[in-house]
Amino acid sequence: MQVIRLLAVVFGVVVATAAEKNSFNDGWRFLTGPAEGAETTAFDDSGWREVRVPHDWAIEGPFDVKYNARSGGLPIHGTGWYRKRFEIPEDQRGKRVAIEFDGAMYDAHVWVNGHFAGHRPFGYVGFEFDVTRYLNTDGGNVIAVRLQPEDLSSRWYPGAGLYRNVWIRYRQETHVSHWGTTVTTPTVAANSAEVCARTRLEHHGDEPIALRLETRVLDPSGKEVGSASSPVEVQPEETATVTHTMEISEPQRWDLETPRLYTVVSTVLTGGVAVDRTETPFGIRTITYKAGEGFYLNGRHVRLNGVCMHHDLGALGAAVNRRATERQLEIMKEMGVNAIRTSHNPPSPEQLELCDRLGLLVQVEAFDCWQMAKVPNGYNKFFDAWHERDLRDMIRRDRNHPSVIMWSIGNEILEQSKKDGWKLARHLHRICKDEDPTRLTSAGFNYYPASVTNGLAAEVDIPGFNYKPLAYAEVRRQHPEWHVLGSETSSCVSSRGVYHLPIEKYERADDNQVTSYDLIGPVWAYPPDIEFMALEGSPAVIGEFVWTGFDYLGEPTPYGGRDNSTDGYWNDDWPSRSSYFGTVDLCGFPKDRYFLYQSQWRDVREFPMVHVLPHWNWEGSGHERIPVYVYTNASEAELFLNGESLGRKRKGRDKPPLKVDFKNWTAGDYETPYRLRWEVPFQPGELKVVAFEDGKAVAEDVRRTAGPAAAISLVADRETIAGDGSDLSFVTVAVTDKDGVPCPTADDLIRFSVEGSGEIVAVDNGNAASTEPFQASQRKAFSGMALVILRATKNSPGRIKLTATGEGLRPASIVVTSN
Repeated sequence: MQVIRLLAVVFGVVVATAAEKNSFNDGWRFLTGPAEGAETTAFDDSGWREVRVPHDWAIEGPFDVKYNARSGGLPIHGTGWYRKRFEIPEDQRGKRVAIEFDGAMYDAHVWVNGHFAGHRPFGYVGFEFDVTRYLNTDGGNVIAVRLQPEDLSSRWYPGAGLYRNVWIRYRQETHVSHWGTTVTTPTVAANSAEVCARTRLEHHGDEPIALRLETRVLDPSGKEVGSASSPVEVQPEETATVTHTMEISEPQRWDLETPRLYTVVSTVLTGGVAVDRTETPFGIRTITYKAGEGFYLNGRHVRLNGVCMHHDLGALGAAVNRRATERQLEIMKEMGVNAIRTSHNPPSPEQLELCDRLGLLVQVEAFDCWQMAKVPNGYNKFFDAWHERDLRDMIRRDRNHPSVIMWSIGNEILEQSKKDGWKLARHLHRICKDEDPTRLTSAGFNYYPASVTNGLAAEVDIPGFNYKPLAYAEVRRQHPEWHVLGSETSSCVSSRGVYHLPIEKYERADDNQVTSYDLIGPVWAYPPDIEFMALEGSPAVIGEFVWTGFDYLGEPTPYGGRDNSTDGYWNDDWPSRSSYFGTVDLCGFPKDRYFLYQSQWRDVREFPMVHVLPHWNWEGSGHERIPVYVYTNASEAELFLNGESLGRKRKGRDKPPLKVDFKNWTAGDYETPYRLRWEVPFQPGELKVVAFEDGKAVAEDVRRTAGPAAAISLVADRETIAGDGSDLSFVTVAVTDKDGVPCPTADDLIRFSVEGSGEIVAVDNGNAASTEPFQASQRKAFSGMALVILRATKNSPGRIKLTATGEGLRPASIVVTSN
């Protein structure tokens, strides 16, 4: 929070009390269900539950088959009310006041002191309402928010409630408009860069006002490196836009490895006194798309190694949390990811802020449907009335982020099948260009060749093709001028640590799990190897976005096809309630496929790696010979069983052509150029792989046969966290034998207790077919592991001691400190 007090001196300018943006998350009361008159000031909400937002009421459950498994089997629909009493601080009275919502799920209606302030149906878009005229500045105020999410409103878990941050803004009568500063870098060279800041001012006084706008540029260290100033006159209840162009010497570029951020500071002065000041982070970088060559960042060719990410945070639900979002992105970066697709909606502000800081490229996506419905209560209900406002607001909010490199106007929209669907594509494309001419537009098309022959693909700058790797070459041949993207790829499914033998094809198993041999997927899908092959054969393709980085709630393919129930949707394979698509599970624990991508996306010179699968606990299974796979970015690997070499193999050497007809394969077909395979007679002990590059051992991985489950291990991702009531520590729970060897098939029930200044926020185990509650003090292990998420008590620093116990298991404790 930036607070500027009366007569403070900032950059040598006398400053009056200027704009403030304060958290409005605390002190809410919440109720699910109808509440007649709850929008009025006099309504008695004393019996309502106290909550702190961001808040997702549906994640609390319970899981139930009567709720739609397609959206997670959780109670996302109904009416939810939030009410909050607040006062305007004495030093802010007389200012304009706005309430800003980063997102509300969904169909939000807002009242202040009984007055209707506004309505916003789309749950993923940010918005604010100026509530000045409704306020009691010298007394108490009441804000009431009604949300009415519907079942079958999306194809995944949307969450429910005030699930993103809420802010209160205090501004002078004359100020920079909401999302009113746009920063671009029209020219960037080695020794200088041009920074253009376009600032929209608004004035709510009774008379015209003469102002001066001062714009300063701060480098990543906070040093001023450019400035400009202009007089401007603004009429009452009107706006004026001022453009300042400044030249910056020796620019420090924003890049993947050096994500350096500059700041534009916009100061509005009247009579020599600053009445408003805003800060806008941005990056200096160039993005270029070259037909036939691909994408260039700062003049360097970059292939997008991307993943699609839904917005939920696993056991935390849709409720935004900065640390949980950061952890997801860190796990993806470790895999080798350099790009995120925000499937299929505008992301949280926190996600883009973190991508800016971590050096990740982003495709921001607007819609999953247009006018034609995919589900009965989808965005199509609001599209005609709201699409332009929603799309413009998304771009206005996000266009200063250097991480954002393209806008997607839609995903798998059904208008692809219409001869005139291109008209809507052109309309949306033009809106994007009007708001931001510096970036290209895209869309994810899954109908091929219809998206091309019906003209939609030609209406965006970057046609994206979902699950069409074999079409890249033909599209490039027909349209060599196009920039082509694998906007959604593979859709391989698996359950972490689960290995069915013999390796199954795409068939449902009695345990509601899917083999982690990384070979199967739904009818539209294919193993990652086929995408690797297609991209190698089409170097001009910009890259790929894998479906998906993380498992997510809802859409539990392959379990959860249509059934014969009244709604006709996705309940026949209960209890499957979350996806199997992720390279990591819902906890963030890597599946084997994570390492297959890592072997393709991480450079062996910087990050040598090797991974072997499956686990090595097969005694009593009835399986005498085990298919063993190795993923490595080194050129060759040697496998050992109990110290005896089973041979050395070289990646990509003397392999038959990759079998594209992957629905009719045998396990032997999948010793591909990207994975090595051995058939190993099982004997207990140690399975070890050593990777070699240039004849030298560079990495190794080991699987050991575990004895009976005997102990619990706890490891925290961070042992010191902030005591702000939001920061989190993610504690990995593992079941081991007496010697500390992980037990890969353990499913023991683990109980948790906490002492000190913290609490358990959620527990999980990554099992897509578990209906155990996330908000609990116990969890069964799944494939030997579970997760506990800890949060420190707000404003109460100290020690948080977590203890885990289980029947017949040696207990474990860990201490996390909050400050």
